[in-house]
Amino acid sequence: MTAPPAGSGTAHRPTALWGVSLASLGVFLVSWALCWANAYVVNDDLPNTCGDLRRQSFPPEVACASADGTLTGANAGWLQALFFASLVVSILLTSMVLALATVRRK
Repeated sequence: MTAPPAGSGTAHRPTALWGVSLASLGVFLVSWALCWANAYVVNDDLPNTCGDLRRQSFPPEVACASADGTLTGANAGWLQALFFASLVVSILLTSMVLALATVRRK
């Protein structure tokens, strides 16, 4: 048995790509919020107690570097990887969906 042909309205809408793009954008925003909360809520008193303070704006991070090279208050490695991976996936999929929409209109 074969499936019935899709209508012309459903064939021109890549909804699965939009869904994955929006989901990765949501993951990016949640991971950005977690990084921001770690930097400015959890570690809010770190600048008062640290001699060598390191700030990063993208993703937000406030960390104290010790003499032996350890960082206190830094974001977790998996959180930064999730932050950048979800940003890249979101940008790539959104540009792919927009390119497909442009090609299909012509």
